[in-house]
Amino acid sequence: MSEGANNKRSDAGNQAIPASPFEPLSQSKPAAARLSWPKIGVALAVAVLLGCLLFLLTARSVEIAVDAIGEPTITIDGFTISLGERQLILPGQYPMTVTVPGYRPWQQTIEVTDDDAQRIAVNPAILPGKVSVQSLPTGATVSLDDTLLGVTPIDEWGVAAGSYRLRVTAPRYQAYEASIDITGRGIRQTFAPQLNPDWAAITVRSEPEDAQIFIDGDPAGRTNSTVDLASGDRQLTLRRAGYQDHALTIAVRASIPQTLETITLIPADGVLSLSSTPTGAIVSLDGEFTGRTPLTLELSPEEAHVIQLSKVGYARKTISLTLEKGALKERQVTLIPQLGEVIIRVDPPDAEVRVNGKLAGVGNRTLTLPAFEHRLEIGKPGYVRERRRVTPRPGLEQLLDVTLLTDAQARKAALQEKITNALGQTLVLIDPLAEPTNPFSMGTDRRQPGRRSNEVEHTVRLERAFYLATTETTNAQFRLFLESHDSGQIEGNSLNRERQPVTQISWQQAARFCNWLSKREGLAPFYRDNEGIMKGYNGSSTGYRLPTEAEWSYAARVEGERYRRFAWGNDFPPTSAVVNVADNTSALVTGRILNGYADGYIVSAPVGSFPENHRGLFDMGGNVAEWVHDVYVIPSANADIVTDPLGGQNGDNYTVRGASWALSRLSELRLTYRDYGARGRDDLGFRIARYAE
Repeated sequence: MSEGANNKRSDAGNQAIPASPFEPLSQSKPAAARLSWPKIGVALAVAVLLGCLLFLLTARSVEIAVDAIGEPTITIDGFTISLGERQLILPGQYPMTVTVPGYRPWQQTIEVTDDDAQRIAVNPAILPGKVSVQSLPTGATVSLDDTLLGVTPIDEWGVAAGSYRLRVTAPRYQAYEASIDITGRGIRQTFAPQLNPDWAAITVRSEPEDAQIFIDGDPAGRTNSTVDLASGDRQLTLRRAGYQDHALTIAVRASIPQTLETITLIPADGVLSLSSTPTGAIVSLDGEFTGRTPLTLELSPEEAHVIQLSKVGYARKTISLTLEKGALKERQVTLIPQLGEVIIRVDPPDAEVRVNGKLAGVGNRTLTLPAFEHRLEIGKPGYVRERRRVTPRPGLEQLLDVTLLTDAQARKAALQEKITNALGQTLVLIDPLAEPTNPFSMGTDRRQPGRRSNEVEHTVRLERAFYLATTETTNAQFRLFLESHDSGQIEGNSLNRERQPVTQISWQQAARFCNWLSKREGLAPFYRDNEGIMKGYNGSSTGYRLPTEAEWSYAARVEGERYRRFAWGNDFPPTSAVVNVADNTSALVTGRILNGYADGYIVSAPVGSFPENHRGLFDMGGNVAEWVHDVYVIPSANADIVTDPLGGQNGDNYTVRGASWALSRLSELRLTYRDYGARGRDDLGFRIARYAE
């Protein structure tokens, strides 16, 4: 340490230390408060700069492309930086509103993704234009593209922007049409078409004057005047009492006036109002037919005319007549009848006779009638009325014999003995009411050889006439209903040839075939169809069906006043080939045969190959067994007589009648043999039936 220093310290030590002023701690300033304002400003600037840099680094450029005419105003609910058509904005979702004058506000939430450059298309809806239409004349009807706007004047009608076809029409003016463009955006547009007149002034003169003018049949004034006529070809007619009508066609052109040449009217013919007793007489004028009375004739004046009246049954009448110009005359002519006699003989003798709807008496009689056609009606309660037409001849008697039929006789007479259906099948009429045996016995007594327990003898009555097919339904006929059906084959023997009876079908399939055939011919189906399943039936229908068991039995067994035991008669076994059953040739297929019998067919034969029975029916006791309509039941021996039985509406099994190519035993070949089932077999088919009325 230097000497000076020591001296100073010494001096200092010798000097007194001054006291420091005391300040309370609470009045001293914190360190932060001691920062200067310039430093704070710099800090804030740096923070803002960093925030801007961060925004610029993370924001995305979004182009808002507004498809509209005019300056859009874009409002985005979020921080953005606008760069002309682009906006810098952070990724996220933002409500945005775009408004353009003349457009509806566009509002939508937009989504900004992390993509560097994005584009949002804005297509605001154009506001309708304000369209005004004025016209000359006013009150015209205005339409745009067939949409009616109203009648002029029309002020500021809101119309969407686009191209339109403007049409303005008014009575008696030519239609105005033009293509117009509606700008929209609330812009006002005014259209003021001037319509051109669609008429012309036509001057009409006549000699004599004051004739009435008709245009297209409507009155339009009188001659020697000018009338306004709509453009086009017009039918002009002049009419004046005592003169013939004068008609002509004029071509009227809009706004082009015309003066027609003076029209000279021709005096009218004389007019004859002609009537006769009786009315309807044929009238000829000067040898030419003119009509029937009453009628009006126009006769050339100052000339003699010959008029003849004639009517069947009356003497001809001739008159001569001359009329002055324009004269009106009435003439009533009475014709003298020419009479003839008709002798009527009726059976029964108390039947009433009517002529032209009026009662002429009861029983045989002689009628004196005018010589023209008359309507005769002969009737009696309980009989069918007979209607005839007769024309008496003067001086010549006519005899008419009429025999009335009872209702039953007439019904039978109206039915055809045979009908042919749409498939070419022939059906014969069977009318039990017209036969000697009815009621009849079904089943057989216990003593008959071969009788089975289900052949209970009971009595049935049939009253409804019915048609029954002469042959069983063939494969060809059934395949018109079900093309894919195959009846199959047995041991190489085909059951599937066209004219062989169809087999391998269930009762349900047979019933559906009947309904199909009914619909094909426009008949009400007999069976009730529940989604392809036949459930129940309509007993009043005359559509095709399977024969009832009673009908099948009646047709096969009842012959006059006796019953057949077998299809060929009552002897067993048959001595000739009369039916197709299990014969000598069928042994390898059926296993059992009718010894000593040969029919020439191992399996089923073409339908109609064997003799028909007494009703003209084929194969009723052979070839194939046959489905019948009835639900299978065993009848009661003590039951009351049933009329036209149809059996139950539904059941599990249905009745089968008749023998087949596979059967040979005596019990099976009898016509009373009964079987049952629901499914098809290779020896089971069907034939069709229907009620006659």
